[in-house]
Amino acid sequence: MSILDKFSLKDKVIVITGGTGILGKSFVRAVAEAGAKVCIIGRSQEKIDERVEQAKSLGAEAIGVIADVMNEQSVHEAKESILKAFGTIDGLINAVGGNIPGATIGDDQNIFDNKIQDTIKAIELNLYGTIIPTMILGQVIAEKGIGAIINISSLAASRPLTRVLGYTVAKHGIDGFTKWMSTELALRYGDKVRVNAIAPGVFLTEQNRALLTNPDGTYSPRAQKFINGTPYQRLGDPSELEGTLVYLLSEASAFVSGETVFVDGGFNSWCGV
Repeated sequence: MSILDKFSLKDKVIVITGGTGILGKSFVRAVAEAGAKVCIIGRSQEKIDERVEQAKSLGAEAIGVIADVMNEQSVHEAKESILKAFGTIDGLINAVGGNIPGATIGDDQNIFDNKIQDTIKAIELNLYGTIIPTMILGQVIAEKGIGAIINISSLAASRPLTRVLGYTVAKHGIDGFTKWMSTELALRYGDKVRVNAIAPGVFLTEQNRALLTNPDGTYSPRAQKFINGTPYQRLGDPSELEGTLVYLLSEASAFVSGETVFVDGGFNSWCGV
């Protein structure tokens, strides 16, 4: 197999939870262009249809499935729909996540006035939203003895970020879950089942533009802190995750498991001096 062939996802069935989100759009494009058959899981039929059309426009076979990854029965039903359409699952991208407004502590807020229930919801969304689909959809990958699972970590799991307690706790959990699952699956199902995570840096998107930029287009104080802490001296673009994603899903990373790969312009590595 040539090195180019090792990076191919041709005819692999790749499932993307949270495929209707901002990062999901880049993920759909990446796996479709790499030749995969794409299954997009989300909660909005309209957004799912948009992503399915996106994948098809790139020449990929694609389906969409409505499901709530926080509901076990819903994910079991999604699995049956995927297996009925494509017969198997070769890769799973757990892209569900994000923060909850009530779980973010304001600059002028006492941290002990934090809304505990919203913090718990943020933990559940990010951590349980990764564990549940992995335990249900990932079983198909494990039992066939080959495939890859990709989780989404964060800088917050390595460098605690102020104000986002629930998100930080959840992403630490995802790193631990990634290592634990990669070990267990390898020991029980062999050396062709891999579990890794990607830790994105801070990316400027339409969704967070109002938080990271001022009305005149300049960066907000928080965004500027991220830039100052990044050797590249800029924010990222979601498309810059695509190469790492395809690598971790493909045979090019056959001996890579249990790792969290930072795609952050050097933020996690830099001491600031």
